[in-house]
Amino acid sequence: MRHALPILILLVLAGYSLAADYSREARIREQIEDSILIGEAITLRANSHDFLAIHTQADTPQTVGAAIILHGMGADPNRATIIRPLRVDLAEHGWTTLSLQMPVAASDAPPSAWRRLIPEAGPRIDAAIALLKDAGILNIVLIGHSLGADMGLSYLARQRPGAIRAFVAIGLSASGNTPDDSVLQAIAKLKIPVFDIFGDDDLPIVRQTARARRGAARKAGNTQYRQIRIDGADHFFSDMDDVLDSRIRAWLHKTANGIEIKR
Repeated sequence: MRHALPILILLVLAGYSLAADYSREARIREQIEDSILIGEAITLRANSHDFLAIHTQADTPQTVGAAIILHGMGADPNRATIIRPLRVDLAEHGWTTLSLQMPVAASDAPPSAWRRLIPEAGPRIDAAIALLKDAGILNIVLIGHSLGADMGLSYLARQRPGAIRAFVAIGLSASGNTPDDSVLQAIAKLKIPVFDIFGDDDLPIVRQTARARRGAARKAGNTQYRQIRIDGADHFFSDMDDVLDSRIRAWLHKTANGIEIKR
């Protein structure tokens, strides 16, 4: 414990804050706001800070529900790979989507600094849920890619069941196969439907820990956990957005369909 303060000082001196880089978030918003052709940029608030979200209304007579979408490390809520195609496709098929700007670290921060931001995602997800519930939407699912999947998983592991009906994790990895792995522990706490989807050309850590993730869900008795591997897909599902989106839509249709909302 006596080493904690020196480590903290070193992190600060190195330029790696333990909090999100809000000035970088503001720059990201300026860069991407004009690129939002479908959907609307809105502002939500969490941890006494405003953050960007992209709201896309369901483009169908009947709204199925809402999907909160969490991007990965170094991405943004309108990222051309995975995030934008998914938020638009789901809206075209009856899902209102809310793509959130997740906490970001400095541009030169190591992966460990990004992982320390995971707890800061929770209040942002809470803010998104509150907005959707205020709009009368009760059927809410959570979708995360890469670090966003880790953030969503960590959030759900700390919550009582109820607000989120199902969880989709794209490119999720554990750090290993040990019992104290935080991802495996979090999976073991979930009782809601979970769709663990990754590519056969995904990052090695994603592929190598797939069996451990399945095992954690099975050991916990979550019969609503499903894992699939998509042939030919890399970590960003390059040129395979249609395949990814259709798989997710089909799974959501089976697991989180049929709850009406008032519009």
